[in-house]
Amino acid sequence: MAAIEEILKSKKKPKEIVTLLAQKLKCDKELVVNLIRCFENGSVAEKGNCMEAIEYVTKEDPQFAKNCLDFIIEQINDKAWRVKWETARIIGNTAQKFPDKVKETVPKLLENTKDKGTVMRWSVAFALTEIAKSVKIQLLPC
Repeated sequence: MAAIEEILKSKKKPKEIVTLLAQKLKCDKELVVNLIRCFENGSVAEKGNCMEAIEYVTKEDPQFAKNCLDFIIEQINDKAWRVKWETARIIGNTAQKFPDKVKETVPKLLENTKDKGTVMRWSVAFALTEIAKSVKIQLLPC
């Protein structure tokens, strides 16, 4: 946990923090447990950095979310905008790998389409589009 916490508490710029966190997570996928602990006790900015780091990793490796997807989904309506929009992006990144899991998020994502923030609405639209592409539609015979 020390490595993750040290990065989060550093005086680096947010993008540098996110990049360092993502690099650590790519090297050691087990560190996501520590990242979640830091998220739970972190400031709003630290929570956003944690989610963005997971988003960076899942963009390249959607399978990474296998052990943390339930946690991600729980954060979909967090108070912090950045957490919510990063969560939506993670869901979009992982929709092809975990279609049955992420399709459960549709009602919560739809709530966020009414948000005032453009980034929020864009992130939710991305997630909903990826979910729609991943779900196999079974048509009834005519």
